[in-house]
Amino acid sequence: MSAARIAVLVSGGGTNLQALLDAQGKALQSGRIVLVVSDNENAYALRRAEAANVPARALARKGFPSQEAFEAALRAELDAAKADLIVLAGFLTILSQDFTARWPRRILNIHPSLIPAFCGKGFYGLHVHEAALARGVKVTGATVHFVNEIPDGGEIVLQKAVDVLPGDTPELLQRRVMEQAEWLLLPQAAELVSQTIVKERATNDRFS
Repeated sequence: MSAARIAVLVSGGGTNLQALLDAQGKALQSGRIVLVVSDNENAYALRRAEAANVPARALARKGFPSQEAFEAALRAELDAAKADLIVLAGFLTILSQDFTARWPRRILNIHPSLIPAFCGKGFYGLHVHEAALARGVKVTGATVHFVNEIPDGGEIVLQKAVDVLPGDTPELLQRRVMEQAEWLLLPQAAELVSQTIVKERATNDRFS
């Protein structure tokens, strides 16, 4: 049975993309990455994709006159790649309800907190860890969830807790959350959804 076809959307360095690439054939067996798209033409993640021989595209949001035009171009790339699953791995463009509604339970996002804490509009990157430290929490973590029209508002798929340690800076905490949670959870969640896609495809083939 063929693997689920995964498209990864990125904006920056691509550490979560690298975790997915490294997990292929290991934690991620039922899916394979067939496309990487960045809304930033200078994203280092594009180099990671090229190094792994994965087709990579840059669709700079600023290069389109509207969100609708950007999403139309993005859909065209996804359709051309025949993507079954979309994974947002540090993708900073918020997708519209029209876009997300076309992919129900087929878009995953990783967020560096235990949702519902420190999530939603404005909470991304170091801002999340700055907020956690300012609040004085003892435990934070990461969450993988399905994407809908509400930022960080979709159904939770997996979560993992990470301790906040004395002397933590936002940078130290960010790194620990990535190493102990994000890089483990995202491949696991992609595998779970990929398994579902493969099973559904087998069922459809059986009755077609």
